[in-house]
Amino acid sequence: MNKNSFLEGLVAQLLPKLYAIFLLCCISGVYAQPTTVTGTVSDAVGVLVGATVQVKGKPTVALTDFDGKYTIKAKTGDLLLFSYVGYKQAAVLVGDQRVIDVQLQEDATTLKEVIVNAGYYTVKDKERTGSIASIKATEIEQQPVTSVLATLQGRMSGVNITQATGVPGGGFSIQIRGVNSIRPEGNQPLYLIDGMPFSTESLGSISISGPIMGGVLNPLNGINPADIESIAVLKDADATAIYGSRGANGVVLITTKKGKKGKTQITVNSYTGAGTVSRRLNLLNTTQYISMREEAFVNDGTSSYPASAHDLNGHWDRNRYTDWQKELIGGTAITQNISVGVSGGSGNTQFMLQGTHFNETTVFPGSFSYGKNSIHFNVSHQSDNEKFTLNLSGNYVIDKNDMLGTDLTRLSSSLAPNAPALYNADGNLNWANSTWENPLRLLRGSYLNSTKGLSVGGLLSYILPASLEFKTTFGYGDSRLTESNTKPSTIFNPAFGLTSSASSVTFNQSSQSSWSVEPQLSWNKKVGRGKFNILLGSTFQERTAAQFIVYASGFSSNALLGNLAAASTTQVRSDSELMYRYMALFGRVNYSLYEKYFVNLTGRKDGSSRFGPNNRFAAFGAVGVGWLFSKETAISDALPFMSFGKLRSSYGTTGSDQIGDYQFLNTYAASGTVYNGIIGLAPSRLFNPDFSWEVNKKFELALETGYFNDRIFLTAAYFKNLTSNQLVGVPLPGTTGFDSVQANLEATVENSGFEFELRTVNFSKKDFNWTTSLNLSLSKNKLVAFPDLAGSVYANQYIIGQPLGIYKAYEFAGVNSATGIYEFTDFNGDGLLTDVEDRKKIIYTTPDYFGGLHNSLTYKKWQLDFLFQFVKQLGLNSNVLNALPGTANNVPTSVFNNWHQPGDVSSTQLFTAGYNTTAVNAYYNQFVRSDAIYSDASYIRLKNLSLSYTLPTTFIKDLHCKLYFQGQNLLTFTKFDGADPENQSRGQLPTLRVLSIGMQLKF
Repeated sequence: MNKNSFLEGLVAQLLPKLYAIFLLCCISGVYAQPTTVTGTVSDAVGVLVGATVQVKGKPTVALTDFDGKYTIKAKTGDLLLFSYVGYKQAAVLVGDQRVIDVQLQEDATTLKEVIVNAGYYTVKDKERTGSIASIKATEIEQQPVTSVLATLQGRMSGVNITQATGVPGGGFSIQIRGVNSIRPEGNQPLYLIDGMPFSTESLGSISISGPIMGGVLNPLNGINPADIESIAVLKDADATAIYGSRGANGVVLITTKKGKKGKTQITVNSYTGAGTVSRRLNLLNTTQYISMREEAFVNDGTSSYPASAHDLNGHWDRNRYTDWQKELIGGTAITQNISVGVSGGSGNTQFMLQGTHFNETTVFPGSFSYGKNSIHFNVSHQSDNEKFTLNLSGNYVIDKNDMLGTDLTRLSSSLAPNAPALYNADGNLNWANSTWENPLRLLRGSYLNSTKGLSVGGLLSYILPASLEFKTTFGYGDSRLTESNTKPSTIFNPAFGLTSSASSVTFNQSSQSSWSVEPQLSWNKKVGRGKFNILLGSTFQERTAAQFIVYASGFSSNALLGNLAAASTTQVRSDSELMYRYMALFGRVNYSLYEKYFVNLTGRKDGSSRFGPNNRFAAFGAVGVGWLFSKETAISDALPFMSFGKLRSSYGTTGSDQIGDYQFLNTYAASGTVYNGIIGLAPSRLFNPDFSWEVNKKFELALETGYFNDRIFLTAAYFKNLTSNQLVGVPLPGTTGFDSVQANLEATVENSGFEFELRTVNFSKKDFNWTTSLNLSLSKNKLVAFPDLAGSVYANQYIIGQPLGIYKAYEFAGVNSATGIYEFTDFNGDGLLTDVEDRKKIIYTTPDYFGGLHNSLTYKKWQLDFLFQFVKQLGLNSNVLNALPGTANNVPTSVFNNWHQPGDVSSTQLFTAGYNTTAVNAYYNQFVRSDAIYSDASYIRLKNLSLSYTLPTTFIKDLHCKLYFQGQNLLTFTKFDGADPENQSRGQLPTLRVLSIGMQLKF
């Protein structure tokens, strides 16, 4: 074989193989080219916005949009990593598929990486040294409520919140780790909305709003819960000292919703609800009532019924029965809410705009309602080099409360069950020949308030060289209130012949505006194995307020009640203008070593216009330390089941200037007395340039531990706060012409206790997840010191060594079996019952403990959340409002354990129609001021329930839809002898049970 033949044969054999190799390389090259992979990232509930998708080992990264969708370039064989804060990372190998959907599972371990809002700075939850509790929008949106404080009930340890009334737009009270100040008005926390101080000083007048709202208006009604992203509560010195005097009673940080990068998205959320009174009193029916009344007259020795006894003498039908609770407070309050928002933005600029309309009717008869309209916006921008940041947020809220002038709750429980019908046959109010005052007459009186509130806050920041960052927060707020309470002549019996000349109105017009600027400089630097975070800043704030209250009467026509010029008589009851100025310097130094040892130093120098020139400035500060002992090798080896362990402690001081404006000055007020045609001035306050800030010294020691990969997480904390230098009115001799002078007393109040928080991940599977959260607070309040208490005006109110929230009462000793009259303990044995000597029984009105139990369960697209709130306490029972049993007023059925004859053992004295002076005095002078008006008001309440279902994304293309049912105050388990154990219904409407259904759309 020649050479050429050999080469030709070799080529003939190799050529097909080379061609196959070439073709394979071409095909492989084609498939090795990056291609587009899309999909959706979700959890057990719905899509996850902002989840990270990354090609492992490469810089290729994508984020999910508002629909949870992503798009990324990847090749076959690449490994895609899916991650989101608080969830386990997932990895998927790219093969032939071009659509990869992933559902992430919650990971309790990574939750400690969550960034916590501490106000002036943010910190990882695992690294914080202070006590901070928070809730997110997901929890807020599960509650059909209108008040910010209502969203926090039962969800935070150390934070006790009660609802004052069930009337729409009513107020709430909050205590963060107890009562610090002897002055009730000195216990309000500091509220910040996006860093802007929010004043809680009401613009309303209690003389106008009190009869229907149960107190002054709550300024927090001007915040729409639908606009809130998160609420954080700062409790200990480490978290609050940087706020100085403003943080003495805790700090509530409210962060509103902001735009996120992604395609433009429209969100619609709407729900409709129905509310009814949650609990009612068990009152006498007509038969029982008539029996009580007849026995009362027999006991009084009266053989014939007087002309005023209309319920017995034949004027009224003795067989008629009306359930007045059903008639007067038994209606259904309809709630309607709709929010529409649009958000989106590029990588540099994001925006959000949301509008909300809310309306709620009442359970009272008549067409009364409370409405709220709000607009919320946010714009944020970051430069391409990520050095410059601008954020601007704003809220504008208009709310209008159109109510009757008087709460009908007390009437509903006291009217005789056989009282006449409300209307005559002709449809007019029935006055029954002037034998009663028809309760519906009160519907003709009206309470009206309208509030307009604007809040705008912003932030400018720029990253400087050398790890420095300069930023300035700024804000402006303006609130304007108009309220009135009208009493037209038509609320009186027409038989009286009264005209509009008897009509009256009380009118209040108030306004408040404030601005705040806070320039700050921060420095973050790693030094060896440690890291420094240093912050320096200052605060400049000014608030002005004005109020004008006028009473007018004698109108030419009831149609002109809103026109003061139509009144024949006007009286100005208040005309004031106030200004408050505040400035401060503050700083923070934080050092961490090996990411397991932490020291946090905070301080603030405050200046307030509320103090005299001698003590206008004060300094406050705190130190917090933390130790992540679970990172110690010896501990982790010895306790392998412990996945997290941190010991933290803090000590520091905060202060308070909540005393009102101009308290240190000599002031004068209009005397109201006319002399020679001129109204003179009278001194109203004495000058005291020396009184100064209240001081609150706070200590806390806390242990945080996680077990079994943090499936069980427990926090236990002990705190002790001492508030001294109390700002109170020091009594003066009457010869000075003044009752007191504003000054500091060396009275000291102590709050101490334990707080526990437990979180367990009961199940964590692909389709089913169940978590439980429990919080429990046990606290004690005590007056430690009060110099010369016995000689002060507080001698009959406080006792050293006892809580501030005590009530000195007569001790109820039962019913005398021989006389049938109430008896009480005569402590000094002198045979007389006097306030000073015999009101010695101490009633503790502050809760022994309180807390909440929350469960969250998800199964595929279903989610169920429910919260039980519980409180252990004593409270005012129905006896405090009951009329004397036997008089012409309905009472609870419990009165039938009454005395009939000598030898009887009973809990209720003999019935009297009011003619037995001994029985009347025993009831009104001692019984209603005894411990008998207090009883166990502990309760467990199913505070909130939310059930939702998210439609599959494939059900309607490009539409995210969630249907939900929500309930509030659904069930109450209590032995309380009264309507509502929460507020003890002291003549106010109890809380309402609300059921609602709604739908949320995103597209």
